[in-house]
Amino acid sequence: QAQPVESGGGLVQAGGSLKLSCSAAGIAGIKGMGWYRQAPGNQRESVATIVSNGITNYADSVKGRFTISKNKANDNVYLQMNNLRPEDTAVYYCKIVTPWGDRWGQGTQVTVSS
Repeated sequence: QAQPVESGGGLVQAGGSLKLSCSAAGIAGIKGMGWYRQAPGNQRESVATIVSNGITNYADSVKGRFTISKNKANDNVYLQMNNLRPEDTAVYYCKIVTPWGDRWGQGTQVTVSS
């Protein structure tokens, strides 16, 4: 596997929840993982990151609603998204940070209806 693979996106009503998964199987030298999102007309923005020692960081817009976690054994990273809002609608991308560069997934669509 040369790039991370996301799954778990979909259509949900405002106030609902989704859990995204990202597989980084086979990627060596992982130093950090993160979830980013990009809506049409917007810049790609960091949503949540987690580094090797487990320290996490969240965008202010998702703090208290989203939780990032990782499974060290299989190099999966997850994003639990609760109390979703229409403004959360975007393509969500997984990024894996290694000493040899960043690896990006192809993204998974999250659509939140009002």
